[in-house]
Amino acid sequence: MKHLFKQGTNPAAPVLVLFHGTGGTENDLLPLAAGFSPESSVLSIRGNVSENGMARYFRRLAEGVFDLEDLVFRTKELNDFLDEAAAEYGFDRHNLVAIGYSNGANIAGSLLFHYKDSLRGAILHHPMVPIRGLELPDLSGVPVFIGAGVNDPICSAEESKELEGLLSGAGASVAVHWEQFGHQLTRTEVAAAAAWYKEQFQ
Repeated sequence: MKHLFKQGTNPAAPVLVLFHGTGGTENDLLPLAAGFSPESSVLSIRGNVSENGMARYFRRLAEGVFDLEDLVFRTKELNDFLDEAAAEYGFDRHNLVAIGYSNGANIAGSLLFHYKDSLRGAILHHPMVPIRGLELPDLSGVPVFIGAGVNDPICSAEESKELEGLLSGAGASVAVHWEQFGHQLTRTEVAAAAAWYKEQFQ
């Protein structure tokens, strides 16, 4: 998978794994990582599915309708890639915190839904429920931040609450931050996520 890796100054700090939104690149969320934990190593991954030339992490059938078969396949592919990257770059596979926006938040959420211990924690900006009817792994001790919009046209407030319930039900410690600005990632939401990160991991 196309990616970039930046070695951090503190090997004990969580490795931040970045997942951009639809049409983004592996450079999009680097400023967030630098703000959240400047001493962390960073692994930023570009989605390897193309939708009309826009990079995504898995296919969709329509706006808000996921190709679930592809989602499951791509989630496994990504989980395997994280194993390989840990071996290649010499970081602790069990010390990864995901930061994802929109489509990137959905694939990070799918990792949590499918694979126990895939992530130590996650910051999900405007995620949807990746897949329903699945028995989630035990997520006890996994902190998750959800940035949501009360009037998000892509991800309804009800869906954000459903995702919170599913993750909490599996044992995750979930914090939801609400914004008024639709699907966009605002400065105040990023600041709230940064404060949450410092509380959880520093």
